[in-house]
Amino acid sequence: MIGQAIQRVDGPLKVAGRAAYAYEHWEAGQPLYGFIVGATIGKGRIIGIDTEDAEGAPGVRMVMTHLNAPEQGIRDESIPFEYWRAQPVLTGPDVHYYGEPVALVVAETFEQARAAAELIEVEYAGGRGRFAFAEHEGEAYVPKTVNAGLPTDTSVGDFDAGFAGAAVKIDQLYTTPYEFSMPIEPNACLVAPRDEDLIVYVSSQIVDAAQASIANTLRIDPARIHVFSPFVGGGFGSKLGIHSETILAALAARELDHPVKVAMTRQQIFQLIGMRSTSSQRVRLGAERDGRLAAIAHDVTMHTNPDVEYAEQTAATSRSLYAAPHRLTSHRLTPLDLPRGTDVRAPGEEPGLLAVESAMDELADTLGMDPVELRIRNEPTLDPERGVPYSDRHLVECLREGASRFGWEQRPTTPASRREGRWLVGYGMAVAIRVHLQGPAAARVRLEADGTAVVQTDMTDIGTGTYTILTQVSAAGLGLSADRVRIELGRSDNPTSWGSGGSWGAANSSTAVHRACAALREKLLAEAHDDARSALRGLDPADAVFSDGDVRIGGASEPLSELVARHHPDGVAAEGETRFMGDEPNYTNYSIHTYGAHFAEVGVDADTAEIRLRRMLGVFSVGRLLNPRTARSQLIGGMIWGVGAALEEEAVVDPRSGAFVNRDLAQYLVPVNADIPDVEAVVLDGYDDKANVLGAKGIGELGICGSGAAVANAVFNATGVRVRDFPITLEKLLPGLPAMDT
Repeated sequence: MIGQAIQRVDGPLKVAGRAAYAYEHWEAGQPLYGFIVGATIGKGRIIGIDTEDAEGAPGVRMVMTHLNAPEQGIRDESIPFEYWRAQPVLTGPDVHYYGEPVALVVAETFEQARAAAELIEVEYAGGRGRFAFAEHEGEAYVPKTVNAGLPTDTSVGDFDAGFAGAAVKIDQLYTTPYEFSMPIEPNACLVAPRDEDLIVYVSSQIVDAAQASIANTLRIDPARIHVFSPFVGGGFGSKLGIHSETILAALAARELDHPVKVAMTRQQIFQLIGMRSTSSQRVRLGAERDGRLAAIAHDVTMHTNPDVEYAEQTAATSRSLYAAPHRLTSHRLTPLDLPRGTDVRAPGEEPGLLAVESAMDELADTLGMDPVELRIRNEPTLDPERGVPYSDRHLVECLREGASRFGWEQRPTTPASRREGRWLVGYGMAVAIRVHLQGPAAARVRLEADGTAVVQTDMTDIGTGTYTILTQVSAAGLGLSADRVRIELGRSDNPTSWGSGGSWGAANSSTAVHRACAALREKLLAEAHDDARSALRGLDPADAVFSDGDVRIGGASEPLSELVARHHPDGVAAEGETRFMGDEPNYTNYSIHTYGAHFAEVGVDADTAEIRLRRMLGVFSVGRLLNPRTARSQLIGGMIWGVGAALEEEAVVDPRSGAFVNRDLAQYLVPVNADIPDVEAVVLDGYDDKANVLGAKGIGELGICGSGAAVANAVFNATGVRVRDFPITLEKLLPGLPAMDT
């Protein structure tokens, strides 16, 4: 069952419209509706707020501001992870960034709440805000650590000496813009009070974090918060933690003793959820004439909110990728009065590889060397910074397989040399690397007396296929068909996990379910061994096979349902778990990653500089596949996101107010069907026994890693124009295009 490309088990619910998302639960009855009012300045203080007209508007039941909001908990930085901390709102008159909530209007309908919100008059005393990254980059400071607790800076050998002595040098600056997750489902929450408890239906990637954060904010026992998040319409990092709509809904529901529903508009999401920080990345490569790197440095400066520090691990990308004896990486943060930075799909690797893999392409061009061969020549045998072996590294195989399948030998060796009519045609490639993480996760598997299984965990399915892969793992572990398994996800009453994020969700939850099934098998076999009524009595449990609903040892067999019913008429359960990777020796003794190689072909209109992706291929090494169908979907989705990072996605800040100017999907561009023609993902057979007992690793974010750089390098190969300020847009490319022959 594991490794089969079965269809999504939740598919019928979704296509029938019966998979309830956060805004769609009606168990609590008719709710009231909340609408958030955001600040119209980026820095300053509220000196007056008039809510009288709003309070008298039709249907309005409450207007909450900092003047009447309940007291809340504070962000406790002793809690190690941001997403479990309190997230208070409406706590005072100070405005920290544009769009910050200054009021919540609750009314009987959404339209009434929205209309009344327009009637609130707020008077501000504006302050002097810092909004422009380039103007304040010199104010950058050194954070203690970066995301995931990684070291801020690293140094191996003597970079300055190694770089100075190199025969060929690349020293370039690459910049990346603010980017947003933009899942289809907006951030939304419905809170229903029940006596002293709160029932919270929220779009959340980590249920345990949501429960803890709400409880810490409201200063109540977490056991009184019951979180439900059975279906999530995409997250990509934006729903790892809860946000103001959830806290405001909870506060209002408690005050009014009535269910309250709050959803952000798409424009509010741009201001209230957080984003990938803009970055300035200096990449220095020193190599010999044969292409072997002597020195590599990756220095990153990015924005942070002054009150909620976030340091994306962008330079960490370079720490395990290529061999070089002299190495240097660093991270610096520039405080700006903008929303906080946050995890956006493949934090660190996506922007970091966009820069490093562009620099490697520049080195290949300078050397006159095939970019694939350059990367193969710099393949390390040990992790070049940690000095430990790789658990399972097949990057070279990805490169060779990808080059063969793509027809890389037909690549134009000279930039701007291939034309088809008015189109300039180019090929590009880049590699992918993504660290494999493991976090704590627990799952309960229960066998009913009829031989069916129920799997329970607070793990979430954010559209990636969790329901399906856990069905496969539990069916395989107990020898059942998929239709004899029921998966219950996204409930805080279930065993806790780190949910969906960081590409750890599938491997963590599947390993926990696998171990729970093993514990159940052991228990049932021990009971059968000593049971005079069992056909398996006295037989060696080590020879047992669970298959087709039966348990067989040699020539003897017994239905699984009879074993359960005889000893456990009310059913029997067992739990399995994974631990934090810091507690697992393999994560100390080995460098554990996933890998890939991207290849892209583009056409560039020589008159207009329009870029058209023609085809794209990714070849990946991810250990064991749990489901090829859902894996392919994940990888292709990531590759398409990389196209957006290279060519389209850019949030623009108004330097006067700190507002995002293009805060809707008409102006913040993401790839659509017409932008994406032929995209294919291929996964090599594999099994990484150092990652976990299943040999499987996370794939959700690998597809985006390096894919943008492959597209950018193809644009250079087509035009001879190197754009280092992403995304690559018409005005950056057009002035350098070669003249067409008349």
